[in-house]
Amino acid sequence: MTTALVIGAGVAGPVLAMALQRAGIDAEMFEGQLTGADELGSFLTLQVNGMDALRAIGADGAVRGLGFPTRSMRFFSGTGKELGTMTMGEPLPDGTVSHLVRRADLYAALRDEAASRGASITYGKRLVDAVSSGGRVRATFDDGTAAEGDLLIGCDGIRSRVRSVIDPAAPRARYVPVLNIGGLVPDFPLDTPDDEFQMMFGRRCFFGWSATPDGGVAWFANPPRPDEPAPGELAAMTDGDWRSWLLDLLSVDRSPAARIVEAAPAPLSGWATHDVPTVPTWHRDRMIIIGDAAHATSPAAGQGASMALEDAVVLARCLRDVAGPDHADVARAFAVFERLRRERVEKVVAAGARGSGQKAAGPVARVFRDALMPIMLRRMSSRGGVSPEWLHRHHIDWDERVPAA
Repeated sequence: MTTALVIGAGVAGPVLAMALQRAGIDAEMFEGQLTGADELGSFLTLQVNGMDALRAIGADGAVRGLGFPTRSMRFFSGTGKELGTMTMGEPLPDGTVSHLVRRADLYAALRDEAASRGASITYGKRLVDAVSSGGRVRATFDDGTAAEGDLLIGCDGIRSRVRSVIDPAAPRARYVPVLNIGGLVPDFPLDTPDDEFQMMFGRRCFFGWSATPDGGVAWFANPPRPDEPAPGELAAMTDGDWRSWLLDLLSVDRSPAARIVEAAPAPLSGWATHDVPTVPTWHRDRMIIIGDAAHATSPAAGQGASMALEDAVVLARCLRDVAGPDHADVARAFAVFERLRRERVEKVVAAGARGSGQKAAGPVARVFRDALMPIMLRRMSSRGGVSPEWLHRHHIDWDERVPAA
């Protein structure tokens, strides 16, 4: 049986393992973190197109019940003026909508589902190098061990080692000039719909919040930071540093943001925002990258997880239908995959970069943004209030054959 070495077991890795299994390929996952990186990040939006990708391989049940539904976004200026609303995509035919979920919960649910289907996950395996020869790939790890398979797929995120193995000249992650911080405040009632994310283009800081069904509030902030923080700089900031800085930034706005930060459990800790706009080389020999390793987007797009899920399912279909008997022609399958995916994912990355730029707008740009956004959102509302169809109405039919040409 054909064996794939899957590097990374975050969002894309487990779904890829399940999809490959359905395509007749055995998958072995190797995760660099000792416990699967459950502590990294806070919340993410699992959009309807991501849910559709999971449904294509029968894995949507694994995440059903995680988080809470988020059907729309409502925008405000720092003065409290409502700028407009937009939906988070049309519901799927059965009524499924986008959900806000804890990143750690999503990781755990997808890994557990993959393991229940027979996929193997080995933790503490950080890739050092990989060599393709004679129709096989040999991967070596920092603990001195090695593994061999018929192909290797990098799902190892924005700082992908597989990306640089495939192309040593591959671009590095690009800094986006806002930081990220957020969390959950229990027992913080808000008089807002619990299926709506409210966001404020503050005078000095972008802030988002959503009431949770259990009476709490999920929140995030994007403090502007023009220059990229030095290594270790953000990690050295204390809870008090973050809290006092955020309160200073948010104190000039009319919103519940400052109260939410005051009530947020300690410790507060943030991180820098990066994306990867264009990676010229996605694959070489019998190795390929998908998800954030190939096209990381800033959180402003709300599509990082969903794009990775789409990639995983589409790649497995390409290997099933294009690689030929015994999956011998993986180069052809990889090329078809790239042709099917590159334009879409790079369009999402560009949209995320524009969104992050709006969050960090200066005084003059802020005036234009706040004046034009209501017009934009009203036009969208006149078309039914839906977000762009190309983004969310992206259906993957597992049984449909992928053409080789």
